[in-house]
Amino acid sequence: MAKVKTAYVCTECGADYSKWQGQCTACQAWNTVSEVRGVSGANARGARGARFEGFAGSLSEVKSLDDVSLAEQPRISSGMQEFDRVLGGGLVEGSAVLMGGHPGAGKSTLLLQAVCHLASSVPALYVTGEESLQQVAMRAKRLGLPTKDLKMLSETSVERVMQVAELEKPRILVVDSIQVMHVAETESAPGSVSQVRESAAYLTRFAKQTGTILFLVGHVTKDGSLAGPKVLEHMIDCSILLEGSSDSRYRTLRGIKNRFGAVNELGVFAMLEQGLKEVKNPSAIFLNRGEEAAPGSVVMVVWEGTRPMLVEIQALVDMAQGGYPRRVAVGLDQNRLAMLLAVLHRHGGMHVSDQDVFVNVVGGVKVNETSADLALLAAIVSSFRDRALPQDLVIFGEVGLSGEIRPVPSGQERIYEAAKHGFTRALVPKSNAPRKAIEGMKVIPVSKLSDALSALEDL
Repeated sequence: MAKVKTAYVCTECGADYSKWQGQCTACQAWNTVSEVRGVSGANARGARGARFEGFAGSLSEVKSLDDVSLAEQPRISSGMQEFDRVLGGGLVEGSAVLMGGHPGAGKSTLLLQAVCHLASSVPALYVTGEESLQQVAMRAKRLGLPTKDLKMLSETSVERVMQVAELEKPRILVVDSIQVMHVAETESAPGSVSQVRESAAYLTRFAKQTGTILFLVGHVTKDGSLAGPKVLEHMIDCSILLEGSSDSRYRTLRGIKNRFGAVNELGVFAMLEQGLKEVKNPSAIFLNRGEEAAPGSVVMVVWEGTRPMLVEIQALVDMAQGGYPRRVAVGLDQNRLAMLLAVLHRHGGMHVSDQDVFVNVVGGVKVNETSADLALLAAIVSSFRDRALPQDLVIFGEVGLSGEIRPVPSGQERIYEAAKHGFTRALVPKSNAPRKAIEGMKVIPVSKLSDALSALEDL
């Protein structure tokens, strides 16, 4: 009889402990450490079979690093350029991809669209554990997808999924979702830390050894991070997150981890009646501005993965109604907003400690890079002085604590992208100014925050 191993695991981060404790020392969460039981290591390995002993593929001889082949791995196109962009150029054989997102974001819809089109050229198996086969078929019919070649399976047992996969031999395997899958040897409920970890390890090991492209659908917590143990993100090769609010028809697919391409790559989709349609020119959508210039609005150029993208940032500065002024940032880091307001006061001579400051990135885009600092301060100054900035002006640059304007990566590519969309003036860091003049574009280089504020006054 297999020995049962008892452990205590945090349900938030997956940290293991030898005994129960009230607070997890890894993530500082309270009352999240729970008891889990599973088969001990030797018996678990025996139950799974010797075939799956290697995790990253079949065992092979030791090689010198110089003898390893450098030939690029062939990729399979999903049929959607935005999806391929986030994946690093297409699907790689033997890769494991984890897709997360809030309920209703469109995870199942996007994967069903991609797999239905791929099934006509490569064998594909779609495993659904949350929905019935009839529900999936009704969605495919509503979206007008080709369903003739796609194989379907409604199952939550990992062992049963592996048996069917060995018979069907698919090149693409989709499991929706990993939270409902379970392994028989692990004595815990589906969705628990141990079940998610063992199920993902089992499926990933199968994908590596058979060269199958594996897609795992994962749930997210209320703060937007992937649910389950943190080791789940270490097992897979690519982690992507589908974001989008319920009141917006646009969805952004962002790459969080990618062993075969650039991270932080962004793909934009529009949710229509026919499903998710890719948006090949996101800048044109996020720059849908009004006919008249308004105070507190400015366009900035952010770098998402391997391409520049123009987005509009808005700021509203108003007299604080209560005793404590509010600082609200949507799509930006709120702590960085507070820091930039302190720099604006110290090195720009502008006092806004008695004002409410609200900033927003139009279109629901989340900006994580520091190149938005200068544009953010320009929008705040414009709103505070109730003076609109020119609509043909684009701004980017990082602002340091000493008031200097620091350069950002790929500065010239950002300026060229702005020129393509009809912008004629650019306020940029001095180190990012192009050596040769760009036709139709007036570049205003600045090195200090005081110089940037003076340039804004002259516009």
